[in-house]
Amino acid sequence: MFGLGKSRTKFGRWLDKQEDINQLKLEKASQLGRPTISKLCNDKDYKPKYSTIVKINKGLNKLGKDIDVEKFL
Repeated sequence: MFGLGKSRTKFGRWLDKQEDINQLKLEKASQLGRPTISKLCNDKDYKPKYSTIVKINKGLNKLGKDIDVEKFL
């Protein structure tokens, strides 16, 4: 979260700025596990599989965000 000294990816910083969604909501909407969402937000070297990207995009759409996560990778 904010100010805890954690290194965040571009996607993690974007997600932090969203007031209406967080990692837990995205986890449920995308039907992915907590470790996957955490890696996507914190690990700059993490390269998700295409199927993971598709699930994230579908989850974001369910949450009302029309954004392609690939622009953050």
